[in-house]
Amino acid sequence: MSRWIILLGVLTFSYLAHAQTGEWKQLFDGKDLTGWKHVGPGSMTVEDGLIQTHGGMGLLYWTGGKLGNCTIRVVFKMRDHNDNSGVFIRIPIEPREEWMPVHYGYEVQIDNEAAGEDEYHTTGMLYSLTKPLARAGKPGPEWNTMEITLDGTRTIVVLNGVKVTDYTEGNPVPERKFNFEPQRGPRPNDGYFGLQNHSDNDVVFFKEVAVKMLKN
Repeated sequence: MSRWIILLGVLTFSYLAHAQTGEWKQLFDGKDLTGWKHVGPGSMTVEDGLIQTHGGMGLLYWTGGKLGNCTIRVVFKMRDHNDNSGVFIRIPIEPREEWMPVHYGYEVQIDNEAAGEDEYHTTGMLYSLTKPLARAGKPGPEWNTMEITLDGTRTIVVLNGVKVTDYTEGNPVPERKFNFEPQRGPRPNDGYFGLQNHSDNDVVFFKEVAVKMLKN
C-alpha cells in the first residue's frame, strides 16, 4: 500500500510541475509583501496596490527559492521623468545584505538616462556588462513591461516588446570602470531575484511581478 501512496505522490508532483510550466504565477498579490523580504537600507511598502521604493540602496527579494529556466515579468513605472532601480537575478545564495547581489548576481538596470555613465548602464542592460540592442524605456509616469528570460546560461531582456539584451555566459564584457560596478565573472544558472530601492531621490512603483517556467 505504501508503494502506491509514494507513486501517487510522485505522479501528483509531476502533474503539478507540468501544469505550472508555461503559466504565469503572480508573486505579488497587490495587498502586501507576503513571500518577500527586504535587506539593506531603505524599505519597500505596498500603497494603492503598488510596491513603492523608499530610500536605499536596498533589495526586496523573493523568498520562494532560486529560479532558473523561466521568464520573470516586472511591470514598473518611475515617479519622475527618470528614476533609478533594478531587478536582480541569478543571486547564488539568499541575500543578507545589499552588496553581495551586486557582485555575485546580475542587475537588470532600470534607469533610462544613467547620468554621468554610458549606455551600458541604461534600462534593460545587465548593469555595466551589456550594450543595448535597442532603447525602449519609457519615462515616468508611463508604465514599462520588462520580461527577463533565464535560459540556462543565456539571459534575454525584452522591454516593452523590444529585445534590448541577449547575453550568454562567456560573451565579452567591458572592463570595470567604477567601484560600484559588479565584479566580473560567471553567475549561476539558478538564483534568487529581487527588486532594488536605490535612494531617496529615486522612486519606482511596481504593479506586477510574475514568473513563468520555460517549456521543456
